[in-house]
Amino acid sequence: MVMFWVAILAVSTLLYVLLDGFDLGIGILFGLTRSEERRRAMLNAVAPIWDGNETWLVVTGVVLWGAFPIVYATLLSAFYLPLVVMLAGLILRGVAFEFRYKTERARWIWDLSFAGGSLVAAFMQGLTVGALVEGLPFTNGQYSGGDFGWLTPFAVLCGVGLCLGYALLGACWLVSKCNAEVRDAAYRQIPVLAIGVLAFLLIVFLHALAEHLPIMNRWIERPYLFVFPAIGAIAAIVLTASIFRHDDRWPFSMVSLIFVSAFGTLALSFWPYMIPFAITIDDAAAPHSSLAFMFWGEGLFVFPLMLLYTIVSYTVFRGKVGAADGHH
Repeated sequence: MVMFWVAILAVSTLLYVLLDGFDLGIGILFGLTRSEERRRAMLNAVAPIWDGNETWLVVTGVVLWGAFPIVYATLLSAFYLPLVVMLAGLILRGVAFEFRYKTERARWIWDLSFAGGSLVAAFMQGLTVGALVEGLPFTNGQYSGGDFGWLTPFAVLCGVGLCLGYALLGACWLVSKCNAEVRDAAYRQIPVLAIGVLAFLLIVFLHALAEHLPIMNRWIERPYLFVFPAIGAIAAIVLTASIFRHDDRWPFSMVSLIFVSAFGTLALSFWPYMIPFAITIDDAAAPHSSLAFMFWGEGLFVFPLMLLYTIVSYTVFRGKVGAADGHH
């Protein structure tokens, strides 16, 4: 039962990163264009699905709260401020998405809110992951870093890196969903963003070597982890070829595969810890009775129905979109 909930948590987290990742990435790119026509097309590319994407964050939080309450409590204690700021960014962009169509003179405020909320949410997510990778301060099994124990140069670097990664994911989604100027602009942005992501990964690797981060020992102990970077490298080669050929079908799939390989690398590097090198899966799991009780609701009905809803919605709203007036 514990492994079942670990799998549910991993899948829901990965789905959130991929689905809301391109959504946030489009929000970031939204702030880089001034054309109202292009902005409408970008919003239309996510209009039917953006709010559904964010429900996977709720699933992740619920699973942590119910199945791994120690992890939930520890992460909330350590990252209270970043999580509040992230949620504020998500709320702001959601409100801006709806309100920008209701005004003319103040539209610039909501456009700025949409782009800014997307950037803040993405940055805070990356910062949180970076702090976990670097390691949080613990004393006798309790978080002891204070209100800003997560704030390090490495965590900030990871925040910037995830913003670049989400923007790359968003640009590839625009290639698959849009035509004309929006798609052409995305094709021009993808190489720049890809180089930025590659530079970020190189800096992170060199930092891990220089600082002797514990995660590097895991790579030495578990050489099979190199399979994931190999998959990511192959996906990057296919991505490059598809960009040169202007093949709209492959960029988003390949960048998604790169994210999956990065996620798999981190997850197996930390195994069997849920909070790296502090709290293991067995220590974090709720009693079996609680896990079994959750199974009959969340595990057997809610998660499968959400997965089915996601598949159906992406199937129904497949194909290219235009720049006509949006979902209103």
